[in-house]
Amino acid sequence: MPEKTYICRVDEIETGSPFIAKIRSLSVGVFRIGDSFHALLNVCPHRGAPLCEGPQCGTTAPVEGAQFIYHRQNEIVRCAWHGWEFDIKSGAALVDTSVRARTFPVTVEAGSIYVTA
Repeated sequence: MPEKTYICRVDEIETGSPFIAKIRSLSVGVFRIGDSFHALLNVCPHRGAPLCEGPQCGTTAPVEGAQFIYHRQNEIVRCAWHGWEFDIKSGAALVDTSVRARTFPVTVEAGSIYVTA
């Protein structure tokens, strides 16, 4: 049965540096995107790598022609093992949205972050 677990204070998580927490037997990464927080299981669905330990980054925008437009800064986590990119908010892989990293609800109460897992 899912339970709400205290993770840390809001000011302990900076954009670009996820907070890796242990919730029972699960390793979970909590990310800051602007003023919002999101949690992913720290396991890449591709090959089991520690997904949340890869870089928090952006990606290239789909465009016509030979342009290079970087967008979605800090909304993506890239697996350090094979470079698979996942949307931090939804857990969906950018190349194939049917592949997903597990996400968890995050709440902020009185300056503290909680994850329900």
